[in-house]
Amino acid sequence: MTTVSLTDVAGYLPGDPVPAEFYTSHPEAEDKLRDSPMFKVPPLRHHVAPGESNVDMIERAMQPLVERHGRDEIRGVDVLLVHSQLPDVPFVGAGTEVARRLGLSPEWLVDVANAGCASFIHMLGLARQILTTTEARTALLCNAQSAAGRLFTQSEVRKLAQAAIPGDGCGVGYLTTSDAAPVLGVETRHVGDYAGDMTMVCDDGRRYWEPGEAQLRIGFTEAGVARVLDRGNRLVPEVVTDLCGRLGKAGTDIDTLVTNQPNRTFLHNWRHTLEVPPERHPDTFDQYGNLFGAAIPITLDHAIRTGRVPDGGLVVLGGFAHAGDFAGAAAIRWHGGGGR
Repeated sequence: MTTVSLTDVAGYLPGDPVPAEFYTSHPEAEDKLRDSPMFKVPPLRHHVAPGESNVDMIERAMQPLVERHGRDEIRGVDVLLVHSQLPDVPFVGAGTEVARRLGLSPEWLVDVANAGCASFIHMLGLARQILTTTEARTALLCNAQSAAGRLFTQSEVRKLAQAAIPGDGCGVGYLTTSDAAPVLGVETRHVGDYAGDMTMVCDDGRRYWEPGEAQLRIGFTEAGVARVLDRGNRLVPEVVTDLCGRLGKAGTDIDTLVTNQPNRTFLHNWRHTLEVPPERHPDTFDQYGNLFGAAIPITLDHAIRTGRVPDGGLVVLGGFAHAGDFAGAAAIRWHGGGGR
C-alpha cells in the first residue's frame, strides 16, 4: 500500500497582535454568555488587514514551503484542497485563485466547505485517499481563517462575548507519497444529529443576504453553549482514543497532541481525559485566539519550530467542528521533514 506523508507544514498570521483591550475596553452590551467558559478572553489574536483575502493569506503561508522544497516542486502538485472560513466571494471557492497565484495545475482541486475547525484532518483524509487510489503523488492542504477581522469586529458584534475569541491566520500542509513523515491513520465522524445546530443570525430577523442594518453574528444561546461544551469534551477524546486503539496505542503514547484551539476549557479537558501532559499538548490560544480551521496546521507548525515535536515522535491531530457535526483525528510519525 502506498505510504502518504505529511511532509511539511507552514503558517501565516496577519498583521500585529491585537490586544484583548480592543474588545474589553469597548462599551459592553448585555450578554448573559460573558462568564461562560466558552468565552474566556485570550490576551492576543490577529486580524486580517482591510482588503486582505483568504488567497492572499494562503499565498503568504505557502512561502516557507516554496523556499524549502522549490517553486517547481510546489507548482507540480497533483491535489489542491482548500478550506476558507469566511469565503471571500459567496459563489466561488478560493481554490482556483490559489492555483492561479501559485502557478499550479492540479488534477484534483476541491474547495472543502465542511468540517470547520477540524477541516485540516478532513482534508488530510481526503488527500490520503486520493494519493493511495490514483496516480496523484503530491497534495497541498490550505486552511484560511478570516472571520475574526471581518465578522467579529463589526461595531455591534464587537460588544458581545463571542467577538473576542477568534483570530485570523492561515495554515498549509504538503503531502507526498513517501515515508518522510508517514500518516499512520485517520479517523473521521460526520455526526448528522448535530447538523444545523450552529446558526448565523441577525437581530432584526432577516437572512444574511437580505438588506437591512442588523449585523450578522453566531446565534449562541445558553442552552446551545452547554450542548457544545458537552459534545466537544466528549467527541475529541473519543475519536483520538479510537484511532490510537486501532493503531495499538494509548493516549500516554502520544508524544505531541495537536488540537483545534477553541478555548482553555476544552484544551484542559482533552489532555486530562487523554492523559497527555501539558508539555505534550501545544497551546496557542493565548497567542492567537481560536483560529478555527487554521488552528491545527498553525499550532503544529508552531510546535515544530519551537522544538515541541521530537524526531520520530507520534503526533496525533484531533478536533471537532461547529456544534459537533464533525470530529476527526489523524496520527503521524514525524521525522522532521521539510528541510527544517
